[in-house]
Amino acid sequence: MGDVVKFKKPKLSEKHKGKTLCKSGFHKWEIVQAKQFDVKQGKLVTLYQCSRCGEKKTEIR
Repeated sequence: MGDVVKFKKPKLSEKHKGKTLCKSGFHKWEIVQAKQFDVKQGKLVTLYQCSRCGEKKTEIR
């Protein structure tokens, strides 16, 4: 029989790292698509995504 590999259970602090900030409204926004033009409104649209939790938002200028 082969060697037995023990897997280490992740700590709760590592498992939930960054999620408490996003729940409190402190997202880490990164630009996904910059300066996309919306034809119906006639304005520029920027798409943002949080690098921690994956939530998306759009900003119209």
